[in-house]
Amino acid sequence: MAGFGSWCVMLAMVVGVVGLKAGIAVAELDYGDAVDKSLMFMEAQRSGKLPINQRVKWRGDSGLRDGFLQGVDLVGGYYDAGDHVKFGLPMAYSVTMLSWGAIDYRREMVGLNQMGPTLAAIKWGTDYFIKAHPQPNVLWAQVF
Repeated sequence: MAGFGSWCVMLAMVVGVVGLKAGIAVAELDYGDAVDKSLMFMEAQRSGKLPINQRVKWRGDSGLRDGFLQGVDLVGGYYDAGDHVKFGLPMAYSVTMLSWGAIDYRREMVGLNQMGPTLAAIKWGTDYFIKAHPQPNVLWAQVF
């Protein structure tokens, strides 16, 4: 069931933005708030040294020595399912879906003033993936 929470958030985001684009019940629902909360959920799952502009204030730095015993810097990325484990495949899926949504619904995301947080969420994940691939034929897939 790992990654189920991330999947639900991504599905809610896509459904919300699709509803915006299609004009379905926009007057009744605040999709901007839904997208904002989805992105804040992503921020709450961050691992590593958090930036000064972290909006989820109760979340502190974590996993600052991930990979150090193995001689690799695996600090960063996103936790999966609140268990302080970083699974590469669900994280890659979440970052990919978020990226795809940012491309397909760019105008709507800009209109909701959510493109900045969206790009920051994507960068947080991709920066980690660059670290997790320190040399050819090596990819760190899980950190716990």
